[in-house]
Amino acid sequence: MPSEEFRRFGHEVVDWIADYLADPASRRVLPECAPGDLRRQLPAAAQEHGEEMQRILADFRDTIVPACTMWNHPGFHAYFSVSSSGPGILAESLIAALNTNGMVWKSSPATTELEQVVVDWLRQWLGLPQCFGLIFDTASQSTLHALLGARCKADPESRERGATANFVVYTSAQAHSSVEKAAMALGFGQRNVRKIAVDESFRMRPELLRAAIGEDRANGWKPLCVVATVGTTGTSSVDPVPQIADICEEHALWLHIDAAYGGFSALVPECAHLMNGCGRADSLVTNPHKWLFTPQDCSVLYTKHPEALRNALSLVPEYLRTGAGDAVNFMDYSIALGRRFRALKLWFIMRYFGREGVARILSEQVRMTQALARKIEADQRFELCAPVPLTLICFRRNGSDEDNQALLDRLNASGTAFFSHNIVNGRFMIRWAIGNIHTTEHHLSRLWEMIQHA
Repeated sequence: MPSEEFRRFGHEVVDWIADYLADPASRRVLPECAPGDLRRQLPAAAQEHGEEMQRILADFRDTIVPACTMWNHPGFHAYFSVSSSGPGILAESLIAALNTNGMVWKSSPATTELEQVVVDWLRQWLGLPQCFGLIFDTASQSTLHALLGARCKADPESRERGATANFVVYTSAQAHSSVEKAAMALGFGQRNVRKIAVDESFRMRPELLRAAIGEDRANGWKPLCVVATVGTTGTSSVDPVPQIADICEEHALWLHIDAAYGGFSALVPECAHLMNGCGRADSLVTNPHKWLFTPQDCSVLYTKHPEALRNALSLVPEYLRTGAGDAVNFMDYSIALGRRFRALKLWFIMRYFGREGVARILSEQVRMTQALARKIEADQRFELCAPVPLTLICFRRNGSDEDNQALLDRLNASGTAFFSHNIVNGRFMIRWAIGNIHTTEHHLSRLWEMIQHA
C-alpha cells in the first residue's frame, strides 16, 4: 500500500475508532444475529483480484461491526471486563507497524528490555517481592507455565524422560477451568486434580486442603502444587492465601496464585488486604487486559523460580544462537517461540494513567459496585448470592431458576446490557461484572431501574 494511501485510510480508521469510543453506548451490546448469519453474508471463497480499501472498510462497518459483541460497551457486564483504553489502542497500532518478534534479545532488544522494565514496574504496583516476570497472552497460558515450572522443579528429569510421577494439583472447587486444563495438557490428568471444597463465602477451606494432602501422601501420590485464587470467575471469592501459604511451606509445595482478575485490588486501599500473603507464592498471574484497560491480550506471570521454567523449556537450535552474552531470551521460558511486543501497550497505559490515575478509577468502580450491591440487598424482590469483595455482583430475583433465566434473557435481548449467569450450590444466579472503563454510575442506575421494571 502506498504511503499516501495508508495515510488517508489510516486517518479514516482513527476517526472511526474515535467516534466509536466517544459513544459506545449508542450501539447494541449483543448483536441481533443467529449462528451462521454473518457467514452467509460473506463469499465462500476469497476473490482473485484485490479490492479498494474504501470498499473493505465499508464492509467492515456494515457487515462485521453489526455482528460484534461490544466488549467496550458500558453495559457489558457478562464477563470480567476487557475494556481497551485510548493509550492501549494507539500502542497496538504501533505494535502492528513495528511487527517485532521478541523470541531472542537480538531479534528485538526493545521488545525484550521494555518487557523486563514494565513487568517490574507492575510488580512494584502490586507490592510483590523481587522476582522474574514475563508476558503471555492469557492467564490460561500463564498457569500452564507455572504448573510446568512446578513439575520441573520437583522432577528435573521429566524434561528428558517425560512425566511419570504421580503428581497431584490442588485447587478450589471455584477455581477457573484453566487449572484443570493445564493439568490435562501436562499429562497429570483430571483424576490428579483435587478440587477442595469451599466455605459459605466460596473460599477454599485450608483444613480440607491439609487433609487431602495428607491422605494423598499416605496413598502413594505426590502432592506437587496448590493453586489459590484472588477473585474467582464464578463469584469473585478470595481464597485465604496466608493459611494456604503456610500449608505449602510446611509440605514444600509450589504455590501458584491466580490473580488474573483480583490482582489489581492491590491498588485500591480498601481492597489491598485481599492480596495479603501473595508475596509468599512461587508464582502469580495477573491480567492487565482484565482490569488495567489494556487491549487483549496481556497476561503477566511472575515466578521466584525462573530457572525451573528455563530448565523445562530452553532449547536453542543453531539458527537461534546469537552470541548476545548474558542477555535474556524469553523463548527460553516459554513454549511459544514468537513473542509480540505486548509490553509496549502496557508501557503506554502505565505512563498515561500513572499509579494514581489507575487507583482512582478502580476505587471508583469498587465504590459504585458496593453502592449497587446495597440497593439490590435492600430490595426484597432480590437477593445477593455471594459476598461482593470487588466488582462482581452475583444476584437473583426471588422465584424459580426458570424465572431468573427468563429475566436474564429479557435483559440481554434489550441490547442495553449483557449479563451472564452461574449456578452455585444448585441455584441459578445472574453475574453483574463491573469494571469497564466506560461504565459510570449513571449507566448502573439506569440498568438497575430496567432490572426492577423487568
